[in-house]
Amino acid sequence: MPRITRRDFVTGSATTVIGLAMARPALASDRSTVVLIRDADALDERSAVNPEVIQQMLDKAVIELFGGNSPQDAFRTIISPDQTVGIKTNVWNHLPTPPEVENAIKRRVMDVGVPEEKIGIDDHTVRSNPIFQNADSIINVRPLRTHYLSGVSGCMKNLIMFSENQPKWHPNSCQDLGLLQTLPEVKGKLRLHVLCALTPQFHGRGAHHFSRRYVWKYKGLIVGTDAVAVDSVALQLLMAKRTEVLGASRALPPVPIHIERADKVHGLGNSDMANIDLVKLGWQEDILI
Repeated sequence: MPRITRRDFVTGSATTVIGLAMARPALASDRSTVVLIRDADALDERSAVNPEVIQQMLDKAVIELFGGNSPQDAFRTIISPDQTVGIKTNVWNHLPTPPEVENAIKRRVMDVGVPEEKIGIDDHTVRSNPIFQNADSIINVRPLRTHYLSGVSGCMKNLIMFSENQPKWHPNSCQDLGLLQTLPEVKGKLRLHVLCALTPQFHGRGAHHFSRRYVWKYKGLIVGTDAVAVDSVALQLLMAKRTEVLGASRALPPVPIHIERADKVHGLGNSDMANIDLVKLGWQEDILI
């Protein structure tokens, strides 16, 4: 497979959204911006999600990323009213994307002028979903957790449902998950990645392992336009929590090599924290990174 460069990836995106004022796309330079935003009121004592707070968190993050005087201004830099927009979510029953996060994104896409009938929210059936088949833009949103094959389930792995042959991505710790971004179904269409770190899972064993013991109320969102950079920040967070709870010697099994390979081998984004501008907004207590 030919090497896909960061320049190739950006050029594809720019061609699709020609006419939009994309002033600050993360992949247009050698650096990437990732926003980590937290709010102590994002969850209540029972872990119920506060929709108003989530909307505020998303709005502040996109304004930081794209500029503008309002979240609507920010979204207009990545979405235009005449587009069809797919919101790629995640429905894993133990830790799905909260509907409050999906709705916050959908609301702002509609505020730009996209009619509701041209917006889709889907996971397992994106390949057969007419909205995604005709999408001009895709917003990628999912919760952060460990994974028994790839080490980390982040924004890059969330794109696997666009592949007609998912098992082919599994060998060698899913080392080439980054190349999912080059599939025809998504190439040049990915506008925003939102990684839900409201209640991340920092440890697990087996295909469907889930335990409340390894989930904590972090009450955050990790937001950016570079999926590699977003996942790199997420990995730092998971490792910091594992060190805090399990001890420094507890590496992730398996090691999530796909994040660095997406950068160093495939040139699809930044995995090195030295090349990532991490902007921290909101609640800072026990931020870990």
